[in-house]
Amino acid sequence: MQNFDIIIIGGGAAGFFTAINAAELNPELKICILERGKEVLTKVKVSGGGRCNVGHAEFLPRELSANYPRGEKELLGPFHKFMSGDTMQWFEKRGIALKVEDDGRIFPVSDDSQSIINCFIRDTEKFKIQVLKSHAVQTFQREEDFWKVKTSKGDFLAAKIMLATGSNPKMWSILKKLGHKIIDPVPSLFTFNIKDQRIKDLPGIATEAVVRINSNTIDLESNGPLLVTHWGMSGPSILKLSAWGARELQKLNYQFEILVSWLPGVTFENVLNQLKELKTNFAKQQVLKNAQFDLPKRLWQSLAVASGISDGMTWADLNKNQLHNLSSQLTESVFQVNGKSTFKEEFVTAGGVDLKEVNFQTFESKFHKNLFFAGEILNIDAITGGFNFQNAWTGGFLAAKALSEN
Repeated sequence: MQNFDIIIIGGGAAGFFTAINAAELNPELKICILERGKEVLTKVKVSGGGRCNVGHAEFLPRELSANYPRGEKELLGPFHKFMSGDTMQWFEKRGIALKVEDDGRIFPVSDDSQSIINCFIRDTEKFKIQVLKSHAVQTFQREEDFWKVKTSKGDFLAAKIMLATGSNPKMWSILKKLGHKIIDPVPSLFTFNIKDQRIKDLPGIATEAVVRINSNTIDLESNGPLLVTHWGMSGPSILKLSAWGARELQKLNYQFEILVSWLPGVTFENVLNQLKELKTNFAKQQVLKNAQFDLPKRLWQSLAVASGISDGMTWADLNKNQLHNLSSQLTESVFQVNGKSTFKEEFVTAGGVDLKEVNFQTFESKFHKNLFFAGEILNIDAITGGFNFQNAWTGGFLAAKALSEN
């Protein structure tokens, strides 16, 4: 049986970040990472389309925490101790040049997640952290002053352990037996399946939009880029709604209506008045051939056709009804959602260890001394844009501080 000071279960972002920081704070520690798979850092590799979106350029704790549908309140304190600026400094100190894109997302200048992976592997070698792959943890339990961890390839003892296993039902099951409450997981960050003639031929079109869900149980609004896909709608505006509405949308069995305004901040009446002006000022101009409001031409044409406007019609031809219909399509298009699609590589769930049972100064269990958590094993999740990684870095850093103390 091998003995360690610290065993970290889970060879992902949170696990590596914790191990490296603990080793840097106390180089005397004997640390081991146990990973059930044949590879480590697999989510890091595929995140951000293979570029690795390491964080988001939001430098105020309260504003940063507002991006977490679950965990907003709990992360506020931790973000005062380690957040976006600290993350950037951490990587840049290790020679990873970073850049901030226009939408606030932070990426390595290399645009290659492998640079982040190489950085982590380098540091584990530098600090002599053992990384054991294909070690599926079967159980862990307290034995006197130690934690005994049983894996598919042998048993281990450690004074302290940390779980960074993400959305792993087996780990949640073991924690239940240890008395922890697990909030049932539901998908978060998913796209909407929509079959509708108006968007059938528009895959690839992206534009700014405001999207709203308004039913008896849920009233949510989101804005940002909307992407039309082969199966429906995606993009940040849709993904934000899916995160904030994760539990309610599951209760609706992913059958609900959304209201899309293709002209953010512009009212029905305002658009109607502008359409009337077009009718007066451009009477002979063909409606379908001349897109308005800076909309993508194919989207404009599709919404105009849905309003009862046919090819060859000029502004002068439009009657009151058609103008009303077009204004309505532009500012309050109703779409029926029937199901969801998830990004399998970047799958995020809402659910996990109940946050009331965790000390957020150290990310230690309130029930079991020397048992720590970081990352998605907790009932914390965020909207898209690097925020889920920031949760992993912050939790990992604060847990590492507690883990490194004798």
